[in-house]
Amino acid sequence: MRRIELAYQLSTRERPAGNGSALLRNPMMDVLHAVKASGSISGAARELGLSYRHVWGQLKEWEADLGQGLIFWERGQAARLTPFGEKLLAAERLAQARLGPQMENLRAELERAFALMLDGEATEHPQLTLYASHDHALAELVDFAARDAGGSGQGEAQRLHLDVQFCGSVDAIRALNEGRCKIAGFHTQPFADAHTLTARTYRPLLKPGLHKIIGFARRTQGLVVAPGNPLRLRDVADVARLQARFVNRAKGTGTRLLLDELLAQAGLPSGDVDGYERVERSHAAVAHAVASGSADVGLGTEYAARSAGLGFVPVTDERYLLVCLKNTLDEPPLQRLLERLRSRPWQERLAALPGYRPDHCGEVAAMKRLLPWWG
Repeated sequence: MRRIELAYQLSTRERPAGNGSALLRNPMMDVLHAVKASGSISGAARELGLSYRHVWGQLKEWEADLGQGLIFWERGQAARLTPFGEKLLAAERLAQARLGPQMENLRAELERAFALMLDGEATEHPQLTLYASHDHALAELVDFAARDAGGSGQGEAQRLHLDVQFCGSVDAIRALNEGRCKIAGFHTQPFADAHTLTARTYRPLLKPGLHKIIGFARRTQGLVVAPGNPLRLRDVADVARLQARFVNRAKGTGTRLLLDELLAQAGLPSGDVDGYERVERSHAAVAHAVASGSADVGLGTEYAARSAGLGFVPVTDERYLLVCLKNTLDEPPLQRLLERLRSRPWQERLAALPGYRPDHCGEVAAMKRLLPWWG
C-alpha cells in the first residue's frame, strides 16, 4: 500500500472569498489537474507558473516512483491522462470532498496556533465553539472572524476564533442542548409549516424562553446535475420517474430532511429513489459523485455545484440559522460574533458566494419570526 505524507505551508496572502481550490495541496495532483484542463504539458506549465522542463521532469519522476504511467506521451497529440492517472485524480478529488469539513477545521486551528506564537499576542483571543450543519459560508466566517474585526478598526484586539465542528443539523442542536457547544447552526425550509416533517423534527429540540435564534443567511439548495442537465431533471418526481442514480446525505442532516420533505410533498416513498441509501458526508462529496459519473444527481447547495463546474436546478431558497441558549447571549464571544455578522464587510463577503445572501444577519429574533412553524 502506498503511503501518504501530509504537508502545509505558511503564507501572508489572504485566501480569496469563495475559493474553490483544494484545501490540501499536492504538486502531482496540481500538475495532473492542469494537464487535464489544458490538454498539454506546456499549457499546464503556464497555468502553474512553472517551466515546461520542470513539469516534464516531475511527471517522469512521479511515473518512475509509482511504477505506472500518468499521461500518454504521444508526439503531436494533446496530452491525455492514462486510466491510472484518471483514477488517481478521481480518488484524490473524492478524498478532498469527503474530508473537506475536517480539513477546514484543521487549517483554522493551525492558523490560530501560529497567530498566537508569531503575532506576539500576549493573551489568546476569545474562542467560541460552534456545532453546525456543513456550510461553505460558515467556513468563510471562520476565516473572516480570525483575520478581521468586521470593519471596527480595532484590528488584532477584536479577533475571534470559531471552533467549528461540522455535523448534521439535528446533531448540532443536540450538541447545544447537551452543553457541548455555545452555538449551533442548522437550516430549514420556508414552506415548513407546523404539520411538516421538518417541524416535527426540530420543534422538540427548540424551546421558546430557553433558546434564541440568530439570523445568518439564505442559501439555494437544489438538484446537482451534470453540465447541461442531460436528463432534464426538474424535481424529485423526475428523479424517481427516470430512475436517475441518486446520491443522498446522511440521517440527521438538514439536506436529508429536505429530501424527505420533498418526497412527502410529491407523495413518493423513499424506495422510489434509486440510491436513497447511498450517502456522502458533504455537499462537495455529493457534487464529486455527480462530476465523476458515479451518480446522475444529488441534492445540495448551488455553491457546491458551481464550484465543481456542474449544472444546478434550484429547488428551494432555504434559511440557514444559528441558535444559542438565552442565558449565554450576553457573553463576550457571542457578542463579538454578532458584531461580525452585522458588519458590512462580512455581509459583502457572504453575498459574493454563489447561491448565498445575508438574511437577518446577526439579528437576534423570536422563533416565530424566523421559524415558520411557530407562526
